[in-house]
Amino acid sequence: MEPPEQDLEALENHLGISFSDRSLLGLAFIHSSYLNENPGLLPESNERLEYLGDALLGLAVAEDLYRQYPERREGELTMLRSAIVRGDTLARVADGLDLGRHLVMGIGEQSSGGAERRTNLAAVLEALVGALFLDQGYAAARDFSLRVLAVEMSDADYLASSKNAKSELQELVQGQGKSPPTYSIISMAGKDHDRTFTAQALVEGEVVGRGVGSRKANAEQAAARQALQKLHGG
Repeated sequence: MEPPEQDLEALENHLGISFSDRSLLGLAFIHSSYLNENPGLLPESNERLEYLGDALLGLAVAEDLYRQYPERREGELTMLRSAIVRGDTLARVADGLDLGRHLVMGIGEQSSGGAERRTNLAAVLEALVGALFLDQGYAAARDFSLRVLAVEMSDADYLASSKNAKSELQELVQGQGKSPPTYSIISMAGKDHDRTFTAQALVEGEVVGRGVGSRKANAEQAAARQALQKLHGG
C-alpha cells in the first residue's frame, strides 16, 4: 500500500503559507488512526507536532496579550489566554479553516465523523503550528497563530466572560433530571466575511433561548445566556 496522497500545494494556497519541507505539512494532518490501520506505512502521526504546537500557541497568545494589555494583572491575562487556546476555541478556528477535510484518518475514524470531531480539529491546528515552527521558526509560527486567531484575540474578554454559559446551562438542566441542552442554527445572513448567525438552545425539544453572533459558537453562547436568564426567572 502506498502512503496517502495529499494535495499539499493546494493546502498551502488555502492557508496562505509556504513550507520549505512539505513533508512536515503533510505530517501535521496524519491522524494516529491511519497508522493503526496501516502499520509500518508511515513513521509517525501528528501527535508529537500537536504537543509542540500546543506549547507554541500558548506562548504566542501569552506574548501578544502581555503586550496588548499592559494594565492587566497576571490572573486576568491567564484567564484570557485560557479562553483563547482551549480546545473548543481551537476546534472552531480549525473548522473555519476547513482543516478537517485534509485529515488523513483510518477508515473507522473517518466513518465515525472524525473530520468533524472537535478534539481532532483542535489537534490538527496545533500540529500545523508545530510543523510551521520546525520549518520556519518561532516568528512564522507566531504570526500564523495570531492571524488565524485574530477574531478570538479581539474577542478575548467576551470569550473569557461567556465561555461557561453553555456549561452552566448543561449543569442546570441536568441537575433538574433533564437531558443535556442541544443547539441549532436557525438562520444565517450576510456575506462570507460578515456573517450573522442566529442560534436556538433547546431542552428536551423546547426552545429555551435564542442568540445572535458573528460565529456559530458565539450565537450558541448567546442562546445559552438567554436560556439561563429565562430559567433563573430573569
